[in-house]
Amino acid sequence: MGILEVSHLSMSFAEKQLYTDAEFSLNKEDHLGVIGQNGAGKSTLIKLITKQLFPDEGQIRWQKGIKIGYLDQYAESAHDLTIISFLKSAFKNLYEIENQIQQDYAKYAETMDERLLERAGRNQQTLEAHDFYGIDSRIDQVMQGLGIDALGKDRRVSDCSGGQRSKIILAKLLLESPDVLLLDEPTNYLDTEHIEWLIGFLNDFQGAFMVISHDYDFLERVTNAIIDVSWGKITKYTGSFKAAIKQKEIKKEVQRKAFEKQQRQIEKDEAYIRKNKAGTRASMAKSREKRLAKMKRITPPSDNLRAHFNFPIEEILSANTLTVKNLVVGYDKPLLAPITFSMTHGEKIVLKGFNGVGKSTLIKSILGKIPVFEGTANFGDAVKIGYFNQDLVWDDATQTPLQTIQNIDPLLEPKTIRQKLARAGINAANAMQSLNLLSGGEQTKVKLCILELHPTNFLILDEPTNHLDDETKDALRQALISYPGNVILVTHEASFYRGWVDRIIDVEALRKTK
Repeated sequence: MGILEVSHLSMSFAEKQLYTDAEFSLNKEDHLGVIGQNGAGKSTLIKLITKQLFPDEGQIRWQKGIKIGYLDQYAESAHDLTIISFLKSAFKNLYEIENQIQQDYAKYAETMDERLLERAGRNQQTLEAHDFYGIDSRIDQVMQGLGIDALGKDRRVSDCSGGQRSKIILAKLLLESPDVLLLDEPTNYLDTEHIEWLIGFLNDFQGAFMVISHDYDFLERVTNAIIDVSWGKITKYTGSFKAAIKQKEIKKEVQRKAFEKQQRQIEKDEAYIRKNKAGTRASMAKSREKRLAKMKRITPPSDNLRAHFNFPIEEILSANTLTVKNLVVGYDKPLLAPITFSMTHGEKIVLKGFNGVGKSTLIKSILGKIPVFEGTANFGDAVKIGYFNQDLVWDDATQTPLQTIQNIDPLLEPKTIRQKLARAGINAANAMQSLNLLSGGEQTKVKLCILELHPTNFLILDEPTNHLDDETKDALRQALISYPGNVILVTHEASFYRGWVDRIIDVEALRKTK
């Protein structure tokens, strides 16, 4: 028996059937990747096995005594703590034992009760067995590995960005060393060097883990089995990510052929029934009709709605579209050294640097959304900006994508809006669901669809690929390549922009260290 057994699992969410009679197991040696298109039910699966949600049918059984560590893609934390205090809370039970030892020694000095010394001795052995005196070193290693050290230990979690908080929560989870790790998009806010560190950590991890990710290179390097959530089923494949994809394609082709063969037989039988229902062969026709009624129908492998993006262009005559001169940005104090650069029409650049270095702050300063310390940022005449903010925040998250777009452009007919959403990869069912019920990937598609509503000539995109599956990323990449206007892009995925941007600005090199 595995440490997790899932059997006969059926689940619908917002009137969408995610899986029917699904089953899989997690064994103690499994390093499982969870894949599937946006909205397939990957995050819902994790919520089911952590009992945040309950299935329509089926059983989810954990082995007794298993310690589970869970990181979701919308993780929250204790904002009022400093980073170091929050990370030390991963060892709360050990600090409580240390405090008990100190109390026992203090009481012994008063009572001379030998039992207090004996208990203190046992507790001391517990601390040493759990490397209590190496906690500070372990925290330093994880902070450095995930790039949290650049934020400073005494910074309050509440002063950190959403991406920074996600890294801090991930760090605490890794420090807790549970028996099983459940990770939902852990690389979303990590840069290349920090992803490399996480890969090393997971490969050395002695327990089991399940990780949802659209970073397929990452999955290839950390997993030994894959769970695919698609076609209303959950299928487990052994081997690497690439091996799983090959197995999936073979299975899909076998299912397609079986479906087509059955359809030919059904058409043949139905034609026979129509022809002979009232003739001398009526009894045989009736027999075939009964056989058809009892036949278990094979469902075709579904081809999910694929996204296609096309950002309409507003013509512009000005050659100079953006001039940034001696710009100093930050909040309480300058975050970066003065930056100067300019862009001409059609130029596309990437802002590069580790998470938290100031890329989003620089973008918001250029857009005039936050005040600057010094310098100027001026757009050219007739520049029309389209801005993608990485945060999945809505004015009213209870509204549907259809309602949201109607509010933005009341002149659009509902039919036209549905067509636009479908082109962005949002099916009819999801178009009518509340935004807060959609996955991160589906919400991102809605935001990209909104960017397509009106012509622009300057796109500013802050981490647009964070929640997207590989097919949707490729559709977005192709749209940006074809877009004739300017692009400022922030992304930690070099594979997304490699080969088509004109310039890379290394924001990390501008970071103030004092």
